[in-house]
Amino acid sequence: MPQGKGDTPLSSAGKLSFASLGSGSKGNATLVSDGETSVLVDCGFGLRETERRLARLGVHPRQLDAVLVTHEHGDHLRGVGPLARRHGVPVYLTPGTWLSGRLGEVPQRHWITPQARFAVKSLVIDPITVPHDAREPVQFRFESRGCHLGVLTDLGHPSEHVIEAFRGCDALILECNHDRHMLEIGPYPPQLKRRVGGNWGHLANIQAAALLQHLGLDRLQRIVCSHLSEHNNRPELALEALTPLLDGDASRLTIAAQDSGLQWQAIR
Repeated sequence: MPQGKGDTPLSSAGKLSFASLGSGSKGNATLVSDGETSVLVDCGFGLRETERRLARLGVHPRQLDAVLVTHEHGDHLRGVGPLARRHGVPVYLTPGTWLSGRLGEVPQRHWITPQARFAVKSLVIDPITVPHDAREPVQFRFESRGCHLGVLTDLGHPSEHVIEAFRGCDALILECNHDRHMLEIGPYPPQLKRRVGGNWGHLANIQAAALLQHLGLDRLQRIVCSHLSEHNNRPELALEALTPLLDGDASRLTIAAQDSGLQWQAIR
């Protein structure tokens, strides 16, 4: 029988936890739950694939209290409308993302105002404006029972605003999109290379490392490398860029893969 509201909780009771359905240019979706409230950040997979990946993590769509949308690019938005219409899940997004016209009608729509904190039941959420080539993109910081999780992907550079907004997290899902050398010699046409590597594109491994240095590492229990490019990065390169910041101890680092995602991670 499919699970529904009130069935087995998505994460350990009282603990802020997260998981990834998959992360990369073919689709992105992140689950966040504190055992009482569960939300999906983005849904870049088709409906059937989303349902399959949710089931792999022990989740039925009816257990979701909301889908939060970061921006309108297809690898983040593709499945949002179908999921919301099929299962009645409320959708939270900025007016700019809605005005892209790529979502279609949804049964319950809620506006996000960047920099204006809001709550979905027990989860307190800060939507943070980021530099990315979309209409009104945001990323999210979550708080529950004193624990803080940052979801920070799809930004072109680590701006001062972003650094200030994501300080003090206990766990961070961080874009490590490309290795600059691989992007330079890779198969993308010059215009796309400039877009990806520009200030409004995606974060390089070396930029992710610089951002972590500014944020500070003492409090971070888990650092998840996400949104790795299939053509312009490799997991070992992302890990190599970040491991030196941790005195060579990579136990706090992990990868959110495109196909396998990431199993549930609980924040202590």
